[in-house]
This record gives sequence, C-alpha cells and structure tokens, in this order.
Amino acid sequence: MTPFLIALQFLTTFPIQLKKMPTQQQNAQSLLFYPLVGLIIGAILFAIASSLHALPIILLSSLLLVVWIWLTGGLHLDGLADTADAWVGGFGDKERTLTIMKDPNCGPIGVLSLIIVSLLKWSAIYILLEQQLFLAVLLFPVLGRLIPLFLFLTTHYVREKGLGFSIAAYLPKLGCGIVLTLGLASALYFGYAGLVLIFIFLGSLVYLRHKFIQRIGGITGDTIGASIEIVETVTLLSFVVLSFYVPTTWF
Repeated sequence: MTPFLIALQFLTTFPIQLKKMPTQQQNAQSLLFYPLVGLIIGAILFAIASSLHALPIILLSSLLLVVWIWLTGGLHLDGLADTADAWVGGFGDKERTLTIMKDPNCGPIGVLSLIIVSLLKWSAIYILLEQQLFLAVLLFPVLGRLIPLFLFLTTHYVREKGLGFSIAAYLPKLGCGIVLTLGLASALYFGYAGLVLIFIFLGSLVYLRHKFIQRIGGITGDTIGASIEIVETVTLLSFVVLSFYVPTTWF
C-alpha cells in the first residue's frame, strides 16, 4: 500500500502520514496509482455534483472548480505558472528557462496562465452540468494523471536530482504502459465522443512533449504539472464541444 499512499500524499491535500521514508523504487511505483488518485478526486467531484444538483449551475460549477483545486493543493497550477513564466522569460535559452522555473515568485505571465485555465475549466464544467453529464467529471482527473506516466515513459527527465529523477530511474515501464492503456480506454465509456477525445488527448500531449524537448531537452516536474493543467483543460473543452455534435454513447 505504500506506493498508493505516496501517490495520495503527493497529489492531494489528504492528511496522509507515511510511517517511514519511502525508497526510490516505491516513489517510482507510486506512478502506477496516479490514475486511481485521479479517480478518487473525480468521485468526490461527482458526488458533490450529484448531491447538490438542485443548486444554481453557476454556483455549483464554481464550487466544483474550487474543490478540484483544493483537493490537489494547486500543485499542478503551480507548475503551470512556473512553466509559463519560464517559457516567456527564458527567451528560448535552456539554462535560463530552467533557472526561472526554480524561482518561487510568480510573474504576470504565470498569473495570466492561471486565470485563463481556471476560466476555461469553469466554463466547461458549467456546460457539463447544464447538459447533465455528471459522470464526465469522473473522467478528466483520471486523464490528467495519466500524463506523468506518458511523459516519464517517453521523455528524458532533465534535472539530475529530486523525486522526478528517482522516478525516471526506477520507472516500472511495463506496468505504466498497461495502466496508461487502461486509463485511456476508460474514455470509451462516452462512446464516439470518448474515442475522439483519446486522439485529442494524445495529440495535445505529443505536441507539448515536442515543445519541451525543443526548449529544454526533456521534462521537469513543473512541465509535467503544466501538461496536466493544459491537457485537462483542452480535453474538457473538447468533450463539451463534442457532446453537441458526436454521440456520447455507442447506440
């Protein structure tokens, strides 16, 4: 259970206390449980949406977004802000970009990226609730936490210290591949719209991966967090649009 508890402690604000310092292998194995943690987050959001559906949609969508951010402690939003600041302030230089990512201060571009992503997510959640697609809120936290698996499996981790380095060194590749495949397959529950969503998910992720390699030669913890926020937003918006034009069931 230790790898699962590591994942839960790292990805959420749940008060998890580990009895001892985890090994590097356990840190790497925790990656296998990231989608499960995403499912837990999604289940909480679904429970709130279902039990409070009588509330005005504008209030309920705001509540869901706040709870979503609170459950993750803003971890991935922090990575998004750092990456946005570094991408603009780095002027295309690898070392300068990596240095800015380490800066704990948030610049105007970072703040703007947080506002844009939060606004787009809120809009998408509003429409999902309006369309009574409550089950869809289960899916996107899961998809978001498949992203670290994909990036660690396919991309070099550029920093030579810290949690990310140990994960890359001891990554259970076969297990990650299986979990990634099964996680993506869960989108097929939503019929043809889910099938199209898988291609949008992969396309967005491959594009981001390309840009990371082009700029810094690989990934960091911040770029992984940024990818989670960006791809969650892209897939949320895409699903909302698809729901108007593509069947969300197979029959």
